[in-house]
Amino acid sequence: MDLATFNGLPDGEAGAALETICSVPRWAAAVAAGRPYADLPTLRAAAETALLPADLDEGLAGHPRIGERASGRSAREQSGVGDDVRAALVEGNRSYEERFGHVYLVCASGRSGADLLATLQARLGNDPETERAVALDELRKINALRLEALVA
Repeated sequence: MDLATFNGLPDGEAGAALETICSVPRWAAAVAAGRPYADLPTLRAAAETALLPADLDEGLAGHPRIGERASGRSAREQSGVGDDVRAALVEGNRSYEERFGHVYLVCASGRSGADLLATLQARLGNDPETERAVALDELRKINALRLEALVA
């Protein structure tokens, strides 16, 4: 659909479309309520602002672990993860989840498995507060890419 079609959707349909991007109903409702959007940059800015730190856990629930066999959109986003680093990512995910209590989230689009693994290993050195802020920023990046695909 294009932006004009998105702007014209009934609230419930717009919210449902947004929840396919980010599994946070409050966020989806807030972004849907801001319509109509003049252009994609305005929509992306509203979506970024609408995602709050309190939304992180709910937003993480909608994402598979990096390196797991993903399907659909997640498979495309993780297409750079090859079998050569998959086992190391699985182990890294385990360490990350033990340390931070949630999945390792990174905007994987266009990145190699080796890069994603190096990023994971570097982020293991973060304190929990810093890591939550980094994960929220990564969720915002993923949302922006998915919004662009939604209204392309």
